[in-house]
Amino acid sequence: MNRLFAFPSLLLLLIPLALPALAQHKLEQAWLTPNLPTPESVLYVLGNDEPYLFVSLIDGQGDAVDGKGGIAKLSTEGEVIDKEWFSGLNAPKGMAIYQNRLYVADLTDVVVIDIKKQALVKKIPIAGSVFLNDVTANSSGVVFVSDTRTNKVHRIENDEPSLYLENMTSANGLKVFGSSLIVGAGPELLLLGPDKKPLTLAKGFAQGIDGIEMTERGEFIVSCWAGLVYYVYSDGKIELLIDSQSEKINTADIGFDPNTKRVFVPNFFKNSVTAYQLK
Repeated sequence: MNRLFAFPSLLLLLIPLALPALAQHKLEQAWLTPNLPTPESVLYVLGNDEPYLFVSLIDGQGDAVDGKGGIAKLSTEGEVIDKEWFSGLNAPKGMAIYQNRLYVADLTDVVVIDIKKQALVKKIPIAGSVFLNDVTANSSGVVFVSDTRTNKVHRIENDEPSLYLENMTSANGLKVFGSSLIVGAGPELLLLGPDKKPLTLAKGFAQGIDGIEMTERGEFIVSCWAGLVYYVYSDGKIELLIDSQSEKINTADIGFDPNTKRVFVPNFFKNSVTAYQLK
């Protein structure tokens, strides 16, 4: 029996009242931007004038405290607006925005950047962390950050961190959904409500989940770092859209434009970001 039926209130939110026949989705390449040193995450930003992309650039080893990392700013058509929009970070990965603040996972700190001033606000150390990875924020400004190597998710409220979840296998991708949190825990996509009890939305991914983006109510695009991108339906079915493992083209923490249905994929070792049209 599908465990979703044990959560009728979540069903009303996640699953349309009438499910249409499942259509095959596909991704068609729209553009590719090269010469971005080790991009790990792409964040779609709905700016005041026009939307743009932030791209976290590790520019070195993924666990190195070397100050080589930074954030690039791109247009949604792949033009480089500012390759060094922010610099001096240590292997930056996932990002989230609340109001005028950009929150960046930076190994053992969450770095807070004033977007308008392009200036550091503060660094929030996460006690006991080893490899902070993805970041998401809810509508009240509460920030969540995963630590993949300790299997934990931390919560930050009013700039004060606390442990939120533990024993989350290889916790990586995060996405807030109302009062719930969606977590990519190894090869499973989980939803945890305020009671923190995990509900499996989908499983069977060939590699550990990295990026998570909701395409519409209850449906997702999910990336696995090794070179896989999936579409996830509201009934838990998963559909493979990209498999670039044999070409060694990594697909790290994706971004998504909900208006144009474009998916932005950082190609980690290829030093590029590729945009695809979801169809």
